[in-house]
Amino acid sequence: MIELINLCKSFENHIVLDNLNLTIENGETMVILGRSGCGKSVMLKHIIGIMKPDSGQAFIDGVDMTKLSPKELNDFRMKFGMLFQGAALFDSLNVGENVGFALYEHTNLSGSQIEKRIKECLALVGLSGIENLKPAELSGGMRKRVGLARAIAVNPQIIMYDEPTTGVDPIMGDAVNELIIDLHDKLEITSIAVTHDMVSAYKIASRIAMLYEGKIIEVGTPHEIKNTKNPIVKQFITGAATGPITNHKSAPH
Repeated sequence: MIELINLCKSFENHIVLDNLNLTIENGETMVILGRSGCGKSVMLKHIIGIMKPDSGQAFIDGVDMTKLSPKELNDFRMKFGMLFQGAALFDSLNVGENVGFALYEHTNLSGSQIEKRIKECLALVGLSGIENLKPAELSGGMRKRVGLARAIAVNPQIIMYDEPTTGVDPIMGDAVNELIIDLHDKLEITSIAVTHDMVSAYKIASRIAMLYEGKIIEVGTPHEIKNTKNPIVKQFITGAATGPITNHKSAPH
């Protein structure tokens, strides 16, 4: 479904992606690990075509994203759903308008068809009947779930999760993990999640990839990553203060 080949991206003199290679299979959940500022978000932006690499290619479903025109990119992005870190809801819109936003903007569906889809998506995330509430009236966990409902509203082939469990307590975090697994199974989609949360990573991933100094240095199943011999991966997943990873200055996010 997704193939990144020799992706390179620098900001001024700072190399963020350095001949990065990664293949994500159709229907799997790939979790990307890495330190804050190591380029995980930059990698996601290349996958959805918000950024173009200095060199290299990003193939999505056989299409090279780096070669598309702005109009083609806009159409192609309807294949993607995205759950942003803070849910990124529009405060001035109610829940229903937030969930249906892309449908109103980018499809020819009638108002009643969109309302039906909004109801379906809210039911899928366990939030039926809250269409008229404003984001300010929701808890952090509810905002995440509304963000998820919005992400799936366009029937995407790929969902991207940016730090899905950040900002919620461990119990709500586990509920979000369960929801990610449930949606993946029901909708049969390819998922990519960026996270620091190892509990979440082990729970939701088909495979886990570690991004370090601009490259993917290891890819494996949760079991393989837990039992890694790579000292960098081992230090990251155990959270040890000492090891090959030092507290050097972070890259642009």
